[in-house]
Amino acid sequence: MGESISEATIINWVKNVGDTVDAEETILEVATDKVDSEVPSPVSGVITEIRFGKNDIVKVGTVLALIESEESQKSKVESQTSVALEETVVSNKTEYNRQPNADNRQPKANPEAFLSPLIISIAQKENLSLEEVQSISGSGAEGRIQKSDVFNYLKSRKYPLKSTPQGPEPITHYPKPAISYSEGKDRIVEMDRMRKMIADHMVYSKHTSPHVTSFIEVDVTSLVDWRNKNKDTFAEKHHEKLTFTPIFVDAVAKAIVDFPMINVSVDGNKIVVHSDINVGMATALPSGNLIVPVVKNANEKSLVELAAAVNHLAESARKNILKPDDVGGSTFTISNVGTFGSLMGTPIINQPEVAILALGIIKKRAEVITTDKGDEIAIRSMMYLSLSFDHRVVDGFLGGSFLRKVGDYLEQFDTNTAI
Repeated sequence: MGESISEATIINWVKNVGDTVDAEETILEVATDKVDSEVPSPVSGVITEIRFGKNDIVKVGTVLALIESEESQKSKVESQTSVALEETVVSNKTEYNRQPNADNRQPKANPEAFLSPLIISIAQKENLSLEEVQSISGSGAEGRIQKSDVFNYLKSRKYPLKSTPQGPEPITHYPKPAISYSEGKDRIVEMDRMRKMIADHMVYSKHTSPHVTSFIEVDVTSLVDWRNKNKDTFAEKHHEKLTFTPIFVDAVAKAIVDFPMINVSVDGNKIVVHSDINVGMATALPSGNLIVPVVKNANEKSLVELAAAVNHLAESARKNILKPDDVGGSTFTISNVGTFGSLMGTPIINQPEVAILALGIIKKRAEVITTDKGDEIAIRSMMYLSLSFDHRVVDGFLGGSFLRKVGDYLEQFDTNTAI
């Protein structure tokens, strides 16, 4: 499912027990927090057992079904082939043991248990006390509690854990604002699965990273003129459309090489510095949702290779055929808000990254420029860049310097670049 995938949900079984399947024929469809995928049969044969149902969250590497292969049928040998996902996660099928101890004592809470903002949010919605959440056995790294652990616990919850008073309750709580609804005029639209995941991811990012956003304005007149002059020749020669996106990706990749501490993730009190420069591109899907396909090793690609990668990913996103590997492993993300006519934006960091760059619309306007003749007013193509960064590990100097460097690469674009 891709190295960054941590859990998958079964959407639908295409085949049932007793059905005959051919090798590479789709058996079921699964969904991750990034993309939907089809799981093919590794062999031809008959499905003898299905172990999980629709909407179950399954641990990567867990056996989903058993197939009696044609070879085993012919030889009359009872041999079964496992159909499994290919990485790691939590199975919502595994029951959590909540039986009381022999002396009927309740499970003990672990006060040292780390609770992410997402886990706290789920606990509040389900009316779980702090002690009850801290008593849940975590299946994540170093015993960290994951959302699937909480859902598994809720399924088999037999009694609530009594809360131990921790001090005086807050005097007031801000009440949730009431939503007025006019029946017959207003309508209610259920969030689809992807929109729910996006919502959780955005809330988690704002809870996790203290966001700071810096802005600069860049003059991209030379870049725009070069692209307009060469886009037709580029398409004829390389059979690829030349948009601004591969040029933006190239500038970001070069700036990351100059400032590698922007290409990091935070793990507790440790900073993970990524050696690969994988640039994600926030892309709108036909459904209106957003997804982030990734240009891998962007700093090692030529402009032609970047254009091919960007065009392939954008087209796959539009056709909803992105593969798990296409959307995993990003270390830095860009969002071209100018595509929608926005002048600038304040983007939310794509966790577990520490920065995201928004590129505004390119607009022509009168600007004061300095020439050999002195200051003059000229028509220039101008664009705003905005960088949101995680102030836990990126301070103003690093964030500002990186942003300025991206701007410099765009303003100083080599108009002699070969196509």
